[in-house]
Amino acid sequence: MKMNRRDLLKFLGVSTGTVLLSQGTKALSSSFMVAAEGKETVKTIFNASQSFTFTPVKIPIPLTIEKLSEQQQKLSYKTYEVMDDVVLPEGFTYDVIAQWGDKVGDSRFGYNNDYLSFVETKPNEGFLTINFEYISGKTWRETYEKVIGKSLPFDEVQAIADENNGQINAFALAKNDPIKAQIEAIAAEALIDQGMGIISLRKNAQGQWERTHSDADRRITGISGLKDGRYLKTTGPGIRVFEKQDKQGYDDGLGSKIIGTNQNCAGGTTPWGTVLSAEENIQNQVPEPVRADGSSLDPSETPFVMNERNIDGRGNVFGLAGNKYGWMLEVDPSDKNDYGTKHTWLGRYRHEAVAFRAESGKKLAVYSGCDRRGGHVYKFVSEKTIVDPKDKNNSCCMDSGMLYGAVFNPDGTGKWVRLTPETPVNPVLPSKVQGGLVTLPNSDRRVGGIMEVTEDQEIIPFKNRFKTLGDLYTGTYEEKQGAILIDAHFAANAAGITCTARPEDTEIGKDGTLFITFTSGTPGGDGGPDQGVFRGPNGEINYEYGWIMKIMEDRNDPAAMTFRWDILATGGEPALGGMGFSNPDNLMFDQKGDLWMVTDMSTSRHNREIKQRVQDGEAVGTSSLVGIFGNNTVWYLPLQGENKGMAFPFAIGPMEVEMTGPWLTEDQQTLFLAVQHPGEAYGTRQNMASEVREFSILTTSGEEFKQTRTVPLGSNWPGKQVNDPPRPAVIAVRSVNK
Repeated sequence: MKMNRRDLLKFLGVSTGTVLLSQGTKALSSSFMVAAEGKETVKTIFNASQSFTFTPVKIPIPLTIEKLSEQQQKLSYKTYEVMDDVVLPEGFTYDVIAQWGDKVGDSRFGYNNDYLSFVETKPNEGFLTINFEYISGKTWRETYEKVIGKSLPFDEVQAIADENNGQINAFALAKNDPIKAQIEAIAAEALIDQGMGIISLRKNAQGQWERTHSDADRRITGISGLKDGRYLKTTGPGIRVFEKQDKQGYDDGLGSKIIGTNQNCAGGTTPWGTVLSAEENIQNQVPEPVRADGSSLDPSETPFVMNERNIDGRGNVFGLAGNKYGWMLEVDPSDKNDYGTKHTWLGRYRHEAVAFRAESGKKLAVYSGCDRRGGHVYKFVSEKTIVDPKDKNNSCCMDSGMLYGAVFNPDGTGKWVRLTPETPVNPVLPSKVQGGLVTLPNSDRRVGGIMEVTEDQEIIPFKNRFKTLGDLYTGTYEEKQGAILIDAHFAANAAGITCTARPEDTEIGKDGTLFITFTSGTPGGDGGPDQGVFRGPNGEINYEYGWIMKIMEDRNDPAAMTFRWDILATGGEPALGGMGFSNPDNLMFDQKGDLWMVTDMSTSRHNREIKQRVQDGEAVGTSSLVGIFGNNTVWYLPLQGENKGMAFPFAIGPMEVEMTGPWLTEDQQTLFLAVQHPGEAYGTRQNMASEVREFSILTTSGEEFKQTRTVPLGSNWPGKQVNDPPRPAVIAVRSVNK
């Protein structure tokens, strides 16, 4: 299904005569001041909430909300300067709460902070939980000694890696091998900078948040349990596989105990005050595919990698079992002894985000997505019924239930398909997905792992041999169920679950509606999205800019097996049916029920020069045009009132960052944001270096013009002094007028 902006307004109940998208001749609401003809700029003051009344920031491309004529747009956007700072509307400021390297408990604040959750224990006080997703290998290595204050044997290990195409199977090295010890030192420090962190905060009399350093402040790192005994716990059928004797594959000897957590991206907060963290791109550190009994492939399958840009395969040297990563991890921030529980009923895949629907008298529904090209949307439904949504015992609801995958139909309907041993094998056809690639469990079950399928006829022998998911996996019924959950993405492909467009966040509205961001419709090495569902506003396939979707469960029942879906918002240029942003990611609702969103444009595409839109007689694709949008941004999308259906930019991030984890405090006075991977591409900005690039820009009615843009090379944020090392950090945004 496709939906342009005019369709969107109709869907939201706004007359297209009320808001003129292309003409710009009518004020959007009484809170806007519309420019008179001939003015170069327009000032709009938007009342988003009682605390966030703001003038939208100026991004690098014209937006319809500015109400500028074509000539005004060309003049106003002829030049643009990108800033290496968090750009906020007039009247707002930010405070740095914590940054990479700061002390947290007996460890430190990690790298590339992502999801944030602030659980208040009393007014103006509480626990901030932070995910630390990954390290940006090049920049982390370049700045490590200056920030952390000690050295690592980077050069020595790099020399060995260079002799082996950048890879070292450290797992196979003898315990007394000095190279193994050096790799362990690097891998341990990098894994310490992943995982989760909990810090206690309090707002002072000046309205600023400050750390209180309580005894509950702590880190859950990528090596928790390795030497300190702080193993993570597990629930659900995965335990049957972890504790199984005589595994087909690798056994770490720890049973159901787990060493640490890594690749912690998005997450969610339960109504009862616990926080769940999503382990996403675990394939960078450990093997993702498994054997037919759900056991891990050997750690040698994912060797230690060290090259100019990456330091990965860090589980290799420690012999981490791959099947223990890629889960949802639950932590109670207020319990200083809680180092996390992985709930295997929620499935193992490249988790991104989680949303809870907990209502008295109904089953608990937990929604999540697999953030890969061709990943799926999942729902877990509990066996137990919720009595009190705020009861902390509700965590036990995730101990038993059922995991389902979503099947989307092009007509706006859909269904949930359970993933059990009885589920029929009915694989996704390559011809139905953009890019024509589907990954399935390897048909040679003695070897295990996965296989790539690019032709529909290859599916026929697979279906003839395997009638149900249970035929693909070995063991008792409970062990097969555990193996299916461990191999969830590939089992879901085998069951015909719809391939989607990188689902990156899930949030529940007040009425029970599920909102999902699909970040990118471009196919890749993992697969691609369904051709009938994920199209641009003009029917385009391979649409990079992304969507926000709504899912309404039939009868508004969280346990329903059918649903309806609609596209709420489409990324892209306004002239071509988009709403002015690219690659939507994390979502957040304010207390009014309006939506906030941050974007996730890949670092390599930020401000990438695009001089011409036609090359060699062919129109340039959307993936190549992402650079026109500049740096990643924060947006406000009202879902009610006269301005619903519009999008307003609230903030712009520093150089080469992703603005993640938006969280509004209960009083709506503070917006916490995680500023991730500053300087990821160019590293430390040297002597305030910049360069000028040229861009082909469209006015809101589609007229093309040239823009020269000044782009800093690297970052010095958050210190902002000459040659300061870039450091991921969490900030608190507030109005200076309050």
